[in-house]
Amino acid sequence: MRVSRLMLVTLRDDPAEAEIPSHKLLLRAGYIRRLAPGIFAYMPLMWRVLRKVSRVVREEMDAAGALETLLPQLQPAELWRRSGRWAGYTAGEGIMFHLEDRQQRELGLGPTHEEVVTALAADLLRSYRQLPVNLYQIQTKFRDEIRPRFGLMRGREFIMKDAYSFHADEASLAETYGAMDLAYRRIFDRCGLRTVAVEADSGAIGGSASQEFMVTADAGEDLILASADGRYAANQERAQSLAAEAIPLAGGVLAGGAGQPLATPAQATIDDLCAGHGLEPSQVVKVLLLLARLEDGSDQPLLVALRGDQQLNEVKLANAVTTRLGASHGALLELTPLTPTLLERQGLAPLPFGFLGPQLGDGLLAGSGSWAPCFLRLVDHTAAELESFVCGANQPDLHLLGASWAGLGLSVEGLDLRSAQPGDRCCHDPLQRLEASRGIEVGHIFQLGRKYSSAMEACFTSEAGTSEPFWMGCYGIGVSRLAQAAVEQHHDANGICWPLAIAPFEVLLVPANAADPVQAALAQRLYGELQQAGVEVLLDDRAERAGVKFKDGDLLGIPWRVVVGRGAGDGRIELVERSPAHSQELPADGLLALLLPRIEQQRWGLLEA
Repeated sequence: MRVSRLMLVTLRDDPAEAEIPSHKLLLRAGYIRRLAPGIFAYMPLMWRVLRKVSRVVREEMDAAGALETLLPQLQPAELWRRSGRWAGYTAGEGIMFHLEDRQQRELGLGPTHEEVVTALAADLLRSYRQLPVNLYQIQTKFRDEIRPRFGLMRGREFIMKDAYSFHADEASLAETYGAMDLAYRRIFDRCGLRTVAVEADSGAIGGSASQEFMVTADAGEDLILASADGRYAANQERAQSLAAEAIPLAGGVLAGGAGQPLATPAQATIDDLCAGHGLEPSQVVKVLLLLARLEDGSDQPLLVALRGDQQLNEVKLANAVTTRLGASHGALLELTPLTPTLLERQGLAPLPFGFLGPQLGDGLLAGSGSWAPCFLRLVDHTAAELESFVCGANQPDLHLLGASWAGLGLSVEGLDLRSAQPGDRCCHDPLQRLEASRGIEVGHIFQLGRKYSSAMEACFTSEAGTSEPFWMGCYGIGVSRLAQAAVEQHHDANGICWPLAIAPFEVLLVPANAADPVQAALAQRLYGELQQAGVEVLLDDRAERAGVKFKDGDLLGIPWRVVVGRGAGDGRIELVERSPAHSQELPADGLLALLLPRIEQQRWGLLEA
């Protein structure tokens, strides 16, 4: 391939809309072109990268026994209603693009394919003798991101590999889940990525267990919390830890646990309260009021209590709400803070925010226009474990000192609702501390269990002759996201440094002066020899200055560069390795003998131990 035929346009300056290094570099190097927010064209060089990533994925999925298929992108709404996910994916801040056809039938553009593949399995897999089955596809997905950003990291259209497995029992599911874990590790290793496998929340996909694969990078959107001993790593949404011990409240329980009134004028924040009375945040129980909007159209007020030094984890809260309310209300669509404006719209009296306590009564919700008439009360375990504490008195400028749960007339169950933080003690070993790093999610595997098969009545006949729902797993890799994550992890001040296994070309051949007939002839000869040897070579045949070609070469990030320059008359060339930066002069006749073994070794992309 010749550069002059690539439609290649490089940029010297960072595009204004690009925020992270990989996004800037892919735009500057001409790999992608933005058409609209979150929508990009993959230019020829990028498409070669994506094809290589897809090839690695296919080889490892095939080796693991998965079968490739291709499922429709247009999906009937009825399938999603049967699984209970249509409203959650289309209402409010739902991410599914949806439309009506000319017969007013509702359809969605697939962000994922659990419903489609489960319906197919119900039709085709009737007996345990046909199981297990693992189907995968590589295709474009669509998600209506509220704020598309970071290029291919969070787009509205992207390429993904998703796989779905069906099993007769949980043990078979666990076996395939383990096989996919190993396959994913090989895929990322071969693509030249250093990843961390972390425990993760199952989110809207659901299921009993899930694991994310994170590419470690400073620009990552996710916070990874891991122990130094390597025995624990989790996304912060899922991470568990031991909070610091609370400092006991001086004086203990007062007034039989009902607490003594404590004047706190204008001390509506934890910081002001503690500063004004010599308290510690761990001695305070703070109360958050939220509103859960549910799929059945109901609105459930929430009263959440946490220890004053802890932060709420909204993912854990959403999971707790879903568990407590059960399936009768459908999916949780949205969690919003309960504000004075919302209270006013319901015709309810204002509340003394900043002075609320966990003993806030349900009576204040009486007469609300559409809300449930009582709070769903949830208490984090760090608050539930306090023997005495300070809390709001539900009156302006007043708190209670030395209160207890029993004294307030409350019986509480401690839940894990807090966000684990860097520096927290680890659950598996309190001597270990959680350390933070940033990560980009490139893969996610789930044990779905029977969530979808039960909801959609997808059953098989077991060995005992009974009809049972399938056990299911699903396994996703963001192919286009992986390609950009590779740039985020492999770049320097001059441009991209592609791992050879997924680089668009393996060698960039640069005649320093294309108008010099000696250089041009030697470059053309080496071009043919490299192609004949099976090397993917790109010839920079442009009538540009050598400095421009070298600068573009660094920006493009092709792993090896062969420079045909002034030494061409003596049959000598320069061989440059992009990363680590290294160059050497050698006879042109010795190029293949030196280069081919190095390329062959790097094609598998295996990382050094």
